Amino acid sequence: MTKKNFKLQISAKPKKAIVLLSGGLDSATTLAIARQRGFDCYALSFRYGQRHEGELAAARRIARALGAREHKVARIDLRTFGGSALTADIAVPKGRSTRQMGHGIPITYVPARNTIFLSFALAWAEVLEAQDIFIGVNALDYSGYPDCRPEFIRAFQRLADRATRTGVEGRARFRIHAPLMKLDKAAIIRTGLRLGVDYALTTSCYDPGPRGRPCGRCDACQLRNKGFRALGLTDPRLDARG
Repeated sequence: MTKKNFKLQISAKPKKAIVLLSGGLDSATTLAIARQRGFDCYALSFRYGQRHEGELAAARRIARALGAREHKVARIDLRTFGGSALTADIAVPKGRSTRQMGHGIPITYVPARNTIFLSFALAWAEVLEAQDIFIGVNALDYSGYPDCRPEFIRAFQRLADRATRTGVEGRARFRIHAPLMKLDKAAIIRTGLRLGVDYALTTSCYDPGPRGRPCGRCDACQLRNKGFRALGLTDPRLDARG
């Protein structure tokens, strides 16, 4: 092999990216987008004391189906603090209207969750010498969570450059990608279908029933179902409830 050919092979090597993978519709689509952009994807999920742990099985299915290079599940316990219907003995709201979902921060918000998750992703990125981190937040169908907004992503981007050895030494600059930020659920689903995402593998429900069947009435189920209906489709998970 000539030096020229060797250099060409090195330059063609895919870049690494950490992708936060919850097992839901948004994160599955985000993983597909990162792969389509040519990244070697390292998926990161969390067992954080959530009531809907079935999402971890979904995350494993998605990571395999979408060709993640590696999939890690980090263990942390946010039940220590509680304060959320997803981590404490608090009822998950059901049957809320679109208007209700558009006002205020719901009790399903887990305090500082995305800040914590991105911090773990940043740590793994430093170890892997990866500069790119993908997160599936969006500012349209997002149930009012403060850590799903553009200003949050911009703030974490600044923190990443100042809180890491990589950033301080100027060896590289991290990039926080939020490719779904300006998309509604219908646009997200359309994008995922185009990229080959099998949404039957995903789960979004905050309060699933036996065998992981979605309730169909929590905010996450309603927003998800709204997206499929807008495309004239049936959510494959709701269709399988029985």
